[in-house]
Amino acid sequence: MALKTLSTFLSPLSLPNTKFPQFLTTKPSLILCEFPRSQKSRLLAADSEGTGAAAPSPGEKFLERQQSFEDAKIILKENKKKRKKKDNAIKASRAVASCYGCGAPLHTSDADAPGYVDPETYELKKKHHQLRTVLCRRCRLLSHGKMITAVGGHGGYPGGKLFVTAEELREKLSHLRHEKALIVKLVDIVDFNGSFLSRVRDLAGSNPIILVVTKVDLLPRDTDLHCVGDWVVEATMRKKLNVLSVHLTSSKSLVGITGVISEIQKEKKGRDVYILGSANVGKSAFINALLKTMAINDPVAASAQRYKPIQSAVPGTTLGPIQINAFLGGGKLYDTPGVHLYHRQTAVVHSEDLPILAPQSRLRGLSFPSSILSSVEEGASTIVNGLNAFSIFWGGLVRIDVLKVLPETCLTFYGPKRIPIHMVPTEQAVEFYQTELGVLLTPPSGGENAENWKGLESERKLQIKFEDVDNQLVI
Repeated sequence: MALKTLSTFLSPLSLPNTKFPQFLTTKPSLILCEFPRSQKSRLLAADSEGTGAAAPSPGEKFLERQQSFEDAKIILKENKKKRKKKDNAIKASRAVASCYGCGAPLHTSDADAPGYVDPETYELKKKHHQLRTVLCRRCRLLSHGKMITAVGGHGGYPGGKLFVTAEELREKLSHLRHEKALIVKLVDIVDFNGSFLSRVRDLAGSNPIILVVTKVDLLPRDTDLHCVGDWVVEATMRKKLNVLSVHLTSSKSLVGITGVISEIQKEKKGRDVYILGSANVGKSAFINALLKTMAINDPVAASAQRYKPIQSAVPGTTLGPIQINAFLGGGKLYDTPGVHLYHRQTAVVHSEDLPILAPQSRLRGLSFPSSILSSVEEGASTIVNGLNAFSIFWGGLVRIDVLKVLPETCLTFYGPKRIPIHMVPTEQAVEFYQTELGVLLTPPSGGENAENWKGLESERKLQIKFEDVDNQLVI
């Protein structure tokens, strides 16, 4: 069920209570009337523009009217060509046989490129009209845990001839603004602001949007989901995005999935449903959870489970729209390529380290300095000073310098368990980072990845005003 529903309706302008003729309320139509000769002559006389020798003759009026008709025909013909060209382009892109796991067009030319299928399998499936049941070589490797990035500039790769660009993936979604569709927009609760896609209207146009927040099962066990829901609704309103409803879900535990299904069935009204979101937000996992829940009562969704999108921690797993026959009452379900955002960690971290960044279980807080008192060797004086003049490293990704705080201050970090956190005096922080990058401070892992690492770039000062010294600062 939706925690809260946001609805924005544009009310029609109030018109005066005038009794219009009945024919004005019907569809526009062309009515040809034949007047009596005397009445027709009176109409022509009333339609004349002035009198005298300079007045236009009936022949000139006829030619002018015919010219306007011809101009209107030309404009209508050009508009029809444009619509036909756009529709043909969309149909052609959907008519190409694609891998059901990632949406990449199938081919037999390059074994390292996405969508590759060995020639024998391709010809056999083509002969029996079963190309839409083929999984490409890259998807097979991804399903076995391999980390193969296919989007240039992401996952630590500069890109190459076999890589598609983030702009090309975004272009594959450009047709949405011209179609009548229902948009399901996914946001990662672990990285809400980073994965929100504040300019989603550039892709979705005026189509209605259902906002789905994923991975709520990763929140700490004592989290109040009602408070989280209120916060999400408030944040959505601040970002000035009008949505039909907001849902907190978990694709792993299926929490909230039934409510999303009910909302989709209520709002789709025969339209296609597109799942949109940034890369690694969990679109494919959400679709699998959707199909699993719908399959209980819907035989069409049950059969669609045989060929479902591939799930992977690699940004850019889905490379093209994947059509899924999931609804009994008409309309298709589409998994779409993730929108790549250059400010997210997945855009700079090497593909080998991406599984470390993806938490697999509930987040647990790691507090400082209380969690390291047993390892402090400098004595009681250091403990009294607390975090003053200390630097905290979250792998090789984040460094926090504590300039001045109250002795009772405690910092609590929530993040993946496999990323280590280290605390050293600030005066030793630079040397520690240079010597331990890729060793103790991972990611990046491995010598080659550490050498190509850009390092820490941005810097921001944060001043916190304490009202209660017993409060903890949660980061």
